[in-house]
Amino acid sequence: MPVRETELPGIGKKFEIDTRNGEKLVIIVHDDGRREIYFFANPQDEDSIASVILDDLEARCVAGILGGMVYVPKTLEPVEVALEDMVFEWFKVERRAFAIGKSVGELDVRTKTGAIIIAMLKKDKRILNPGPQEVIEEGMTLVVLGDRKQIRSFKELVLKGSSGDPCPPSFQSWV
Repeated sequence: MPVRETELPGIGKKFEIDTRNGEKLVIIVHDDGRREIYFFANPQDEDSIASVILDDLEARCVAGILGGMVYVPKTLEPVEVALEDMVFEWFKVERRAFAIGKSVGELDVRTKTGAIIIAMLKKDKRILNPGPQEVIEEGMTLVVLGDRKQIRSFKELVLKGSSGDPCPPSFQSWV
């Protein structure tokens, strides 16, 4: 399935996908995180028959659903078994998170939780496979890999000292 990608200066990027069923999806990813999705019954049509605009959080939620992170179709179960129940979660570090200003090593994430931070993302920064010296900053999105128990332990560690709410506003997660 070919994907055509076009730079939209000052806006973001446009992706066009022709499906096997002869339909077309156009997805515009804005630099501010918004996504516009347009559906065309025929690739040559000028007007879409449906559209939706999603903010960054909504888009990540939909991506998780479409990517099989919430539910894996029965025909894909062997892939899940191969991953041994490992899941990816994205966490946005909000203003009051305990982890702000602390390094990955200082938090001792892997030893204490078993989870692994595989990426630290911020508008102007992208750190893949961060080392123990990397410092967690407000506004970063942390991409974490682990089983569900490890992910829960990761949340508890990073939120230590918070109100105890399982999903306080200081640290939001998306599935």
